[in-house]
Amino acid sequence: MALRFYNTLTRQEEEFVPLNTGEVRLYTCGPTVYDYAHIGNFRTYLWEDLLRRYLQHRGYRVTQAMNLTDVDDKTIANAREAGLTLADYTRKYIEAFFEDVAALGIEKAEHYPRATAYIPEMARLVRRLQEKAHVYESRGSLYFKISTFPGYGRLSRVDPAAGAGQARIDSDEYEKDNPRDFAVWKAPKDDEPYWDTEIGRGRPGWHIECSAMSMKLLGETFDIHTGGVDNIFPHHENEIAQSEAATGKPFVRYWLHAAHLIVDGEKMSKSKGNFFTLRDLAARGHDMRALRYMLLSVHYRKPLNFTVEGLSQAGAALGRLDDLALRLEAATPSLTTGGGDLAVKAEKVLQGMTDALDADLNTAGALGHLFDLVRETHSAVDAGRFGERDLMATRGVLRAFETIFGIRPGQRADLDTDIEALIRKRAEARARKDFAAADRIRDELLGRGVILEDTPQGVRWKRK
Repeated sequence: MALRFYNTLTRQEEEFVPLNTGEVRLYTCGPTVYDYAHIGNFRTYLWEDLLRRYLQHRGYRVTQAMNLTDVDDKTIANAREAGLTLADYTRKYIEAFFEDVAALGIEKAEHYPRATAYIPEMARLVRRLQEKAHVYESRGSLYFKISTFPGYGRLSRVDPAAGAGQARIDSDEYEKDNPRDFAVWKAPKDDEPYWDTEIGRGRPGWHIECSAMSMKLLGETFDIHTGGVDNIFPHHENEIAQSEAATGKPFVRYWLHAAHLIVDGEKMSKSKGNFFTLRDLAARGHDMRALRYMLLSVHYRKPLNFTVEGLSQAGAALGRLDDLALRLEAATPSLTTGGGDLAVKAEKVLQGMTDALDADLNTAGALGHLFDLVRETHSAVDAGRFGERDLMATRGVLRAFETIFGIRPGQRADLDTDIEALIRKRAEARARKDFAAADRIRDELLGRGVILEDTPQGVRWKRK
């Protein structure tokens, strides 16, 4: 089965064929560093991480660029309010972003361009647009004239006729379905940072930043551009217009967008008290592995409803994978003779996971296949129908899950070393037939939420 993606540009699922065989150039819209990124942002960043991992799993060499927007209306306004320079203000949130990336196990991109480091490239792109008569000047700012680009609205299905005339938009963000000529270069103001460039003093508009950085790092045409659905208009629509107007070439071949995350059925909002950053959840004791699992368990094009109960359920599902991985680690030589039926099942499960992920990254379908194997593996081990070939095949499926989903089964971050020591002491007490001591240790572990199960194949444990 060929790898297929739903392309927002064409509104259909298409076979993925990269520009260069075996290589994928990928641009993912990153954070605007005016505040801490929230879990809605990380729903998108985690899906993009899975996309990257799966492309690599399928044998592609990936070159990824993720921008850091460190100059725009929001960063400037917040830095001014804080009494800091733009660089001093954004530094804190850039560092926090990379801390959060590490906490969630997101693979590092090859490039993290900061907008302020690419001002000359942005000015040169604006100059190209000037030379082709796609921009005009008004009060010192330069605006892209959308009427000069016939393809405007292809991505968002927004009608450019609604923006007839010379109405202009100065702010970086504006209402949906309201196309207007947009600023690519903003006139300098006394209370804002500005740069001296070949097109004069000023600062870039938000949309020109991603066009200039992506084309500098990935080429004037590249394979995949991603982001949240809120980026489709105006940001990505404007990126296409200014990029293709400047180069005369297709900008991006596949546009992929993730749906919104809501909280308890409502839009996330600080005013509603349902706004969460990773730091908020960590401070409440929530497991980042479970959060990663939860945010990846729903197909990226479906809205995801975040609830604390759902996060607990994700932790329980992950616990089932942990239990299986640890049980496989403890498999004894007597268990690994004969068998073979489960290995056939594991091969079918791995193919089912691959088929699901090939179909526009259907993570829910892939996980369904995986948990079928979890149930059948426990049954096979309990019945003594589990041989060396079964063990290797089942471990291979778990390794594929780890590679693609970025979660290693069996890594119980919450299992304290003292609990591990108690489990060993109980085993020693049983070996010397001190069953009273073994029972006391079992009760103590139960009080800590650890349930032990004595099976013919050894001790299994799980969390309540």
